[in-house]
Amino acid sequence: MNAPSSPAGAPAPSAPLARALRYAYRVPLLLWHLLVDLPLVLLAMLPGIGAVELRGERIDHLAVRWWSAGLMRVFGFRLRRVGEPLPGGVMFVANHVSWIDIVTMHSQRMMGFVAKREIERWPVVGWLASRAETIFHHRGNAESLGGVLHEMLARLRSGHAVGVFPEGGTRGGGEIGPFHARIFLAAVEAGAPVQPVALVYGEGGNAQRTVAFAPRESFMGNFLRLLGEPARLAEVHFLAPIAAGEAEGRRRIAETARQRIVEAMAG
Repeated sequence: MNAPSSPAGAPAPSAPLARALRYAYRVPLLLWHLLVDLPLVLLAMLPGIGAVELRGERIDHLAVRWWSAGLMRVFGFRLRRVGEPLPGGVMFVANHVSWIDIVTMHSQRMMGFVAKREIERWPVVGWLASRAETIFHHRGNAESLGGVLHEMLARLRSGHAVGVFPEGGTRGGGEIGPFHARIFLAAVEAGAPVQPVALVYGEGGNAQRTVAFAPRESFMGNFLRLLGEPARLAEVHFLAPIAAGEAEGRRRIAETARQRIVEAMAG
């Protein structure tokens, strides 16, 4: 997928006055969401409360979805879901644009993400991710990957959902890279379906580069920049799932999942 970009290849800044006004009302909303709403989510995660089901969903899972959707609203995103996430033990795979991808997907369905270990140290997001069943992976470490695959397999077999970004990292929002096939091994061995998810920011994906990390931009830099961006659409496309026996092995599943996401982005 190719997205429009500024001449320098970096996101174009919005008007300073408009950005300042957005900060003026979003910062108080963010503080409320962190200081008032977040403690309620943590209360819902307590062992005696979180496991209670309400309308077929655990209270702690509902709380994470509610808080994530609220954070998206604080940042000015209007969520739109296309398709439905599968229930039970499913591997969700998505294109990777920015840190906000995890929040976007958590707003729709509770799942334990596989994420790089550095995220655990990120303010707010890392702290919440560690309490939202995230599986942290040390990139380039074969032993860490083995542990991640073992944990994913256990969760899928027990009927829990996991979420992965098979590209292995963000790419600036301009294209979708190849999917690493090894991460799909857990789904193959568990016999769990793989559901591709296309994350589209802005009308027709015209804000992919804006949402993505700019060159050498830190997490906090991206966080603060997005907080001042204009309101825009965030679409979550849950695409046709791939059954474990539908494709020949993990490599074919990876190629099929990527192709379905590319086609959804092009559409």
